[in-house]
Amino acid sequence: MMNQEQLMEMILDHYENPRNYGEIETADVVQEGGNPGCGDILRVYLEVDSQGVVEEVRFSGEGCMLSQSGASIVLENMRGKSISEIDEIPADIVVEMLGKKMVATRPDCARLGFNTLKKAVKKWQKNQQLANI
Repeated sequence: MMNQEQLMEMILDHYENPRNYGEIETADVVQEGGNPGCGDILRVYLEVDSQGVVEEVRFSGEGCMLSQSGASIVLENMRGKSISEIDEIPADIVVEMLGKKMVATRPDCARLGFNTLKKAVKKWQKNQQLANI
């Protein structure tokens, strides 16, 4: 478990050097999310193979340090996971990854990346259902 100082260093590092940042031109799903109150905007891009496994995941957008680094941290380990695995990840993961204190200060910002990822997964699932009709 990281202490508060280590968490802040990790969050700052992800803000300054975001992982998986950028668009995917050939994305199967592009999902936008945002916090209108503070101006955070995110787009999550998913490329999913025929088996339902995420081949590529990226995000783009702008906003506060917590929303941008939170997206980077949460999305960092999603490549290679199946859509159903991601669908089952509980919202508690954000607290585990960013720390209770950090999430408590600005929960909407901290959870934006995770919530947008979950919406992207739902969108992909819906698209698959429609394609099978």
